[in-house]
Amino acid sequence: MNATTITVPQADPGAGYRAQKAEIDAAVARALSSGWYILGQEGASFEKEFAAWQGAGRAPGARDMRAVGCANGTDALMLTLRGMGIGAGCTVVTVSHTAVATVAAIEMVGATPLLVDIDPDTFTMDAEELVAVLADPPPGLPPIRAIIPVHLYGQACDMDPMLAACREHGVMVIEDCSQAHGATLGGRKVGTMGDAACFSLYPTKNLGALGDAGVMSTEDAALADRIGAIRQYGWKERYISDGVGVNSRLDEVQAAILRVRLPLLDAANARRGQVAAAYDAALTQGGRIAPPARRIDAGHVFHQYVLRVPDRAALMARLRAEGIASAIHYPAPVHLQPAYRGRTPLGPAGCAETARAVGEVMSLPMFPELTDQQVEHVCGVLRRL
Repeated sequence: MNATTITVPQADPGAGYRAQKAEIDAAVARALSSGWYILGQEGASFEKEFAAWQGAGRAPGARDMRAVGCANGTDALMLTLRGMGIGAGCTVVTVSHTAVATVAAIEMVGATPLLVDIDPDTFTMDAEELVAVLADPPPGLPPIRAIIPVHLYGQACDMDPMLAACREHGVMVIEDCSQAHGATLGGRKVGTMGDAACFSLYPTKNLGALGDAGVMSTEDAALADRIGAIRQYGWKERYISDGVGVNSRLDEVQAAILRVRLPLLDAANARRGQVAAAYDAALTQGGRIAPPARRIDAGHVFHQYVLRVPDRAALMARLRAEGIASAIHYPAPVHLQPAYRGRTPLGPAGCAETARAVGEVMSLPMFPELTDQQVEHVCGVLRRL
């Protein structure tokens, strides 16, 4: 039997390129013609433009945002931790239900990751457990110096209680916004609430390059300057390393592509919202599966549209038979993967909700270039569930 032809992919970064081909091709040609390919004008301009976009709409009197581009989102986290002086002898709290990159970045600087559980409805960090862990850290671990809440699938974490607890205990907050470019909480953009924020710009992200790229943002100018030096061997003066650094630079071609895409991001997020609303309506009519939960005060940007389904395999097979691809984000929590199993400290809940969720989550097709016909095809199946 021939395999079913997929007519609705779960993600399609090529569609994003084709939709902006003329503008992207022109930007790439501009970068190539410049003769400067690393840390040039394209990168500097993208950093300024991203910082302005990130900082737009904040309260009057807020300090200007700064942005520092780098090679990828994992490095953005690593560089930010290093810029804050966090490394060996420090514990960093995050979640296990995330891309492994979040935990990998913590270990890259020599710090100890402590993994707390998730809220079962939104799949983001359990604020109550985080607050409890900061008040009474597990014995035997180095002092907790930072947390990395992950704004997962396009929706913000429950930040206010976590921010208050971190201020009380002198703990830094690094927001992992790699799946939430443009998401909001109480009218505030994610990435503007903590001490710094990190973004992956991988091709399938809401704001994606056509290769690996990352960026961090902060209103702390001194921190941005330190990270800018660390990303290139610790240089402030060329060839002179004032501190120990690494090589993690955003190249000019990717920066030029990102400059094309950044002004289109809000419209692309709005389209994702339209697709999500159509799925919501279809699921409500079908009645068997609930739409994803939303925080009342959060603006969701739907990096992924994630269902929680006990009979996941059957539903994924049903969709595939109809030519619709789906995916699992993520099939195994970090603490149960072979490289981390049995050696990564967990919070008091033991990541029990995380372990339950990974057996049930699945992602429907979600990207801005989905056509109305493709969306309606998915909705037709959802209504018949």
